[in-house]
Amino acid sequence: MIQWTEAGQERSAAWRSALGAPPPRRVVVADDRMTAATAYRLACEGTALLWRGDFQGARQLLAAMGRRCKPAEPGSGFHRYRQAQSQRARTLGMLLVPYAEGHVVPLRRAPDVREACAEVFGPEAPPAVGPLRELLGLIGAHEWRRKGVHVPALDARIHPHHGVFSPIRGEYVDLVARAPLPGDRLAFDVGTGTGVLAAVLARRGVRHVVATDLDSRAVECARANVDRLGLSGRVEVVTADLFPEGRAPLVVCNPPWVPAKAFSPLDHAVYDPDGRMLRGFLGGLAEHLEPAGEGWLILSDLAEQLGLRSRSELLEAFAGAGLRVAGRMDVTPRHRRAGDQDDPLHAARAAEVTSLWRLTR
Repeated sequence: MIQWTEAGQERSAAWRSALGAPPPRRVVVADDRMTAATAYRLACEGTALLWRGDFQGARQLLAAMGRRCKPAEPGSGFHRYRQAQSQRARTLGMLLVPYAEGHVVPLRRAPDVREACAEVFGPEAPPAVGPLRELLGLIGAHEWRRKGVHVPALDARIHPHHGVFSPIRGEYVDLVARAPLPGDRLAFDVGTGTGVLAAVLARRGVRHVVATDLDSRAVECARANVDRLGLSGRVEVVTADLFPEGRAPLVVCNPPWVPAKAFSPLDHAVYDPDGRMLRGFLGGLAEHLEPAGEGWLILSDLAEQLGLRSRSELLEAFAGAGLRVAGRMDVTPRHRRAGDQDDPLHAARAAEVTSLWRLTR
C-alpha cells in the first residue's frame, strides 16, 4: 500500500509497479501548477508526486525532469554509466498517477490504458497508484505486442510481451539463420525469450525444437509467437531452468551478454549477475549434447570491450566445461547506438562484435 495526505485527510491505495519498485515513503499531491524545477528537486530528495492535473501535462513534466537528470559523461566507464541510469530511473519513478477501478486513469486527457494494463496486471483492477514512467512503458510494450517486430530471417513478425526482450537487434538472429546445421532432427533453444530463434530453426527445417525459459512471461510469449507462425507442431515451449531433459545434436543459447546487476525485469535480457546463465549453459552443455553435436553460443564481446570479462576467461570457461571451439561466425552490430558518439559507452559499442561460437564436446 501507499499512503499520503490530501485535503487534510489520510489516504491510501494499492501500490502498482510492474518493475517491482518499492512504494515511496513520502508523497505530496501535485498538479499543473508545479514547475519542473520543484518537481525534480522533490524527486531527488525522495519525495514522490501524486499527479492530479492533466495527463499530457504530466508527460511534459516527466520529460522536463528527464532533461534535468545528469547523464554519464562520454568515456566515463560502465559503472558510472549504470549509476547514472539507476539514479535517473529512481528520480523519474517519483512522478505517480492514480488508477481507478478497472485500469482507468482518472485524469484529464488520459488515454485508454485498460488493455495495456490488463496484459501485465491481469483483469482484476482495484484502485491503485503507480509510476507514470512505468505506465508509459506499458503503453509502448502494448503497441509492440500489437504490431510486432519484423524479423527478416523469418519474413514475419515476432510479437514481444511486456518484460520479454524484443529481437530488435537482428544481427544475432541472422547468425542463427546462416550457420550450417549439424542435423535437422532435434534442437534445444535454451532461454528462448520471444521464441524467435526456435522459430528460425524450425523454419530452417529442424523437425522438433524444444524451447525453454524460466520466466513465465517469456514462456507465454514464445508459445503465442509459435502459434501465430503456425509452428506449434514443430516447436515445443517448456518451463525449465536452462536445459530440457535429454540430449540433442544442436543446442542453441543467446544468454545475457553483460555480467552485471539487473535493475528491472527487462534488464535480465542484457545483464546477468556474475554471468550465471553463461556459466550454467557452458557447464551443462556437454551432458546435453549428442556425441557429434554442436552447441551454438551467441554472445557479444561488449563485456570484453568494457573490461568486465576477458577473451581468455571465456576460452578458459570453454575448456573447463570440456568443450572445444569448432568454428565461429562474427557480425558487427547495426543498431543506432553503435554510431552515436554522444553515448557514454560509444567506444565499446563501436568496437563490439557479436559471435556465434560453435562448440563441441
